[in-house]
Amino acid sequence: MYHTILFDLDGTLTDSGPGITNSVAYALRKWNIEEKDMGILRKFVGPPLDTSFAKYYGFSQEQCHQAILYYREYYLTKGIYENRVYDGIENLLKWLKASGRRAIVATSKPEPSAIHVLEHFGIARYFDIIAGATMDRTRVEKSDVIQYALDRAGIRDTAGTVMIGDRENDIQGAKENGPSSIGVLYGYGSREELEEAGALQLAETVEDVRRCIERLGNK
Repeated sequence: MYHTILFDLDGTLTDSGPGITNSVAYALRKWNIEEKDMGILRKFVGPPLDTSFAKYYGFSQEQCHQAILYYREYYLTKGIYENRVYDGIENLLKWLKASGRRAIVATSKPEPSAIHVLEHFGIARYFDIIAGATMDRTRVEKSDVIQYALDRAGIRDTAGTVMIGDRENDIQGAKENGPSSIGVLYGYGSREELEEAGALQLAETVEDVRRCIERLGNK
């Protein structure tokens, strides 16, 4: 049986797309970059912000740092609340707790922001550990966050652990640290992205996540 379940936050527990894309658009406008199609910015949901600013807009390291500061101007006052918990998540978390499993958040979102979001929506109490990135970006890659979460949980043998997320960095981070992985298709990553990353199972819905946990844990 899987005894420890690690969850990504954005796109897995909550639909944070509107808040993140609005915050990115706000930051880009500081460089007079106006994206008419907000859907283009959905690719920023999940991966570290500096990675995405550099990859999609060619920002230098210094520009990425400044862009993140601009991003936070909007996100910490408005964007953080332009968010909702996916239907069925709270029931899933209640089931995990009732079954004696541990639930942990492992997110590239700064840890204080992750705690604030989870407390705001009333689901922080279901998690034994909330592990996130550092504000100074010294810990931001998903593989590093997962390792940090496992260390805090005192887990050395990852045979009973699984990482659940919606983007390739969630799946790749799990592979690098040992946990199994479940890719969710209701978030912001595509089936192709998750399959190419090596997700062991895919969940179409939140309800499917529970079935995947039970199925993987019985193998």
